[in-house]
Amino acid sequence: MSSKAAFYQTTIGKKVIVALTGLVMFGFIVGHLIGNLQVFMGPEKINDYAHFLKNAKPILWTTRIVLLVSVFLHFLFTVQLAIRNRQSRPVGYAVHETAHSSAPSRFMIWSGIFLLFYIVYHVLHFTFGVHPNFNPDDIYANIVIGFQQTPVAIVYFLAMISLGFHLHHGVFSLFQTLGLTHPKYNCWRKCLARAAGWLIPLGYSLIPAAVIAGVLTVK
Repeated sequence: MSSKAAFYQTTIGKKVIVALTGLVMFGFIVGHLIGNLQVFMGPEKINDYAHFLKNAKPILWTTRIVLLVSVFLHFLFTVQLAIRNRQSRPVGYAVHETAHSSAPSRFMIWSGIFLLFYIVYHVLHFTFGVHPNFNPDDIYANIVIGFQQTPVAIVYFLAMISLGFHLHHGVFSLFQTLGLTHPKYNCWRKCLARAAGWLIPLGYSLIPAAVIAGVLTVK
């Protein structure tokens, strides 16, 4: 077994993979948010953006493949780490102590599983058009019509809450895993993690909230 293969079989090796794939997904999440917020600039703007992506096939498919591989590896190694952690403590504690762990860290696995299922649903909904009146040439209308359905909006908000938990703990842990920590700057690491956990989900949630409030409508 090569040294690299041996490294990725270790706990720290698996954590590095989780951190790096998480960084890839974080970049996508930020870029996707910036693109989606163009919906507030009107139908023409968001539809032109979607048309550009649809025709930029090399960029689109490279992004999809990298993202798909990242999601798969992130999930796989996270599960492996959870199993390894459980096996290292075969006898359960008489009292499970959570006083020193944050809510985001305690719900990390569950928020990740929920997000995984939501991603599948989200792709079916807005990419393959599994909802009424889907029009592949009118993304703006698809967004508005989709979020006018109350169950869809509720599931989306729940997904954003899960994303907030995941980002808060994930961003904070990423720096530690990659060795980018220092007592002098750890307060900034905490602030960045909180900002990511709140601002990104809030940015995404503005879209269905605007549809529900009637700010975004289809004529």
